[in-house]
Amino acid sequence: MTTPAQGLHSHVLATLGLAITAGEYPPGTVLRTDELAQRFDVSRTVVREVVRVLESMHLVESRRRVGVTVLPTASWNVYDPQVIRWRLAGADRPRQLRSLTVLRSAVEPVAAGLAALNATPEQCRDLTEQALGMVATSRGRRLEEYLVHDVAFHRVVLNASGNEMFARLGDVVAEVLTGRTRHHVMFEDPDPAAVTLHVQVAEAVRERDAARAEELTRQIAVGALQELDVLAP
Repeated sequence: MTTPAQGLHSHVLATLGLAITAGEYPPGTVLRTDELAQRFDVSRTVVREVVRVLESMHLVESRRRVGVTVLPTASWNVYDPQVIRWRLAGADRPRQLRSLTVLRSAVEPVAAGLAALNATPEQCRDLTEQALGMVATSRGRRLEEYLVHDVAFHRVVLNASGNEMFARLGDVVAEVLTGRTRHHVMFEDPDPAAVTLHVQVAEAVRERDAARAEELTRQIAVGALQELDVLAP
């Protein structure tokens, strides 16, 4: 259950995070704690807690006698799921989606190849179940239901790779897929060819065919980039 204080914290954090990532506060802008407390009608304690969260994301830097300074984009923790969510909610969405999709295209094919070598029987079953779930929800404008299976499918691939660095990208990929859906950068129904490719990846992993799993996943990534050319040029 969310308390009133937690609600205020979340509101201030979301408002400032969105504003910073959207460029409303350019790098070098100094934010004063007192002014923020007055603007949002909250205590200084709430503002300080919000600033600590923003500092952990490297969006701002707090210095005594200076204030809270907005940092340049190069300093941001661009892999933080919340930072990704804020950036996808802003005007820079097409570029951010493309950047993240290129990242996926570099990582996921290799992860799928490794998954074919390292996946447990349970992970193979889970991958197949999620692929079949994608098939079952790929018609009738059921994008939210489809998203659940799509996110789970890619998490399994990354986890089954056996590489802990790849596995940690699960939240990043989840934010990309969720952002595409929530911000309507998707066709009303998923591309049937892409859905089929997911089923084939699950088969390749189950059959321990690393080369095929990698190639099929690369085709999924290429298709996702081509979709962006149409929907978010």
